[in-house]
Amino acid sequence: MSELRKVQQTPTGTYFICLPREWAKNQSLQKGSQVNIESTKDGKLLIDTQFDVEPQPKIISLKIGPYLNREIVGNYLLGYDIIRVEAKTRIDSTMRNQIKSTANSLAGLMIVEETTTLMVLQCMMQQPFASPKKLLQRNQGSAALMLRDAANSFINRDTDMAKNVIDRDDENNKFYFLLVRILRTIIQNPRQGEKFEITPIECLDYRLAASLIESIGDACVQIATSTLSIADTKFSSEVRKLLIELHCVCFEASEQAFRAFLNKDISIAENVRLMRTKIETTSIELENAAKFASVDLMPQILSVVSFLKQTYGYSVDLADLVV
Repeated sequence: MSELRKVQQTPTGTYFICLPREWAKNQSLQKGSQVNIESTKDGKLLIDTQFDVEPQPKIISLKIGPYLNREIVGNYLLGYDIIRVEAKTRIDSTMRNQIKSTANSLAGLMIVEETTTLMVLQCMMQQPFASPKKLLQRNQGSAALMLRDAANSFINRDTDMAKNVIDRDDENNKFYFLLVRILRTIIQNPRQGEKFEITPIECLDYRLAASLIESIGDACVQIATSTLSIADTKFSSEVRKLLIELHCVCFEASEQAFRAFLNKDISIAENVRLMRTKIETTSIELENAAKFASVDLMPQILSVVSFLKQTYGYSVDLADLVV
């Protein structure tokens, strides 16, 4: 509902406007009712008639089906506090284990009730959780370490480090989903955004930034997976040197891109774009050097080069959010 209303003034100088009658009726407002008015940073006024009402948990019921896991994740991201999974007869052990696995992959979601035909999942993390900025910093810091360790595991053929990188991705996914849930909550409740000093428009940028950082983590998992298949194979000194060079540039690009995003610094963002020449040159040299590697090793080297270049591409996209 949108309509224009004229601002009026009392003889004493107070400005006022009248509330729409239908809206007031729908909100059960009467003479003497109180509303809370907040001013936002962009000059808007928020009128809240439920400011003194304890927020009720958002509840949704789901039926057993082929896409139940996705439905649970989707409703978690939409901010539902309680997710009830119901079956007509019984929830079999296979489905029960899938539900538990999905709950374990989402931060704060726990099974609080379980019967033959019902499983109740509840998010135990109360609002506000943590600021989106801090969660994004946590995710980026973790992704940066994964990038460093994934590349080093491949260069040094360290399978233990590679397995550790793969394991850490599950924890990253939890925080990624939590961040998306918080951002969606802020968009639905601008008062939360004021508390965290983030606007709904900035939530969209944070959402995209989080997705790009998550993609860097996924590329790291692919690099680590490649490590597990070349554990007993040695690189030539040339390949090793070029891999280190490429990794260092990609790592620096990811660090600078995130710094540019947080500080809205166009000059740093442009530095990230200027690294492309070095990335392309080193990649070509690596591809040429890989031709002299064994038949088993060459595809893995080319694969890792491709994944490292992907991380650089995600960093460029992150830096572009500054503009």
